[in-house]
Amino acid sequence: MRRREFVAGLIGASLAPASVCAQSALPVLGYLSSRSRADVVAPLQEFHRGLAEAGYVDGTTVTIEYRWAEGRYSELPGLAADLIERRPAVIATNGNVAAVAAKAATSTIPIVFAAGGNPVSLGLVASLGQPGGNVTGVTYLIAELSGKRLELLRELVPKAV
Repeated sequence: MRRREFVAGLIGASLAPASVCAQSALPVLGYLSSRSRADVVAPLQEFHRGLAEAGYVDGTTVTIEYRWAEGRYSELPGLAADLIERRPAVIATNGNVAAVAAKAATSTIPIVFAAGGNPVSLGLVASLGQPGGNVTGVTYLIAELSGKRLELLRELVPKAV
């Protein structure tokens, strides 16, 4: 399963109960980023495409509330609190710092992150196998997996390394 489909599925599953209960208003999806909209054009397009593939279109089946810190990390707690006041069914975050700010702001609203760091070390989840709490997502674990990748390469092609 591709990452885009996975994240869209998680968000879709979180939105389903809200869409059943709120028949007169569209469910709200929160999006919190430490960057600016201009900095994440391509990832944001993929985010929208993944949501659309799951049947969620901004302004049609869901309302997306964006909060952009534009590199000012100190503003993330306030932006997260403001977003929570809109009572989103789920919050999607972009980046480590935004995910940590969202987690600090709520323990009840589901949070889906895309982060480059280790979510256990960042305090986002209890473990990779059993995240627990209200936070889940996708991580690249770039530094943490380098040794494992080399180990697998040695096993697959012993004379190459």
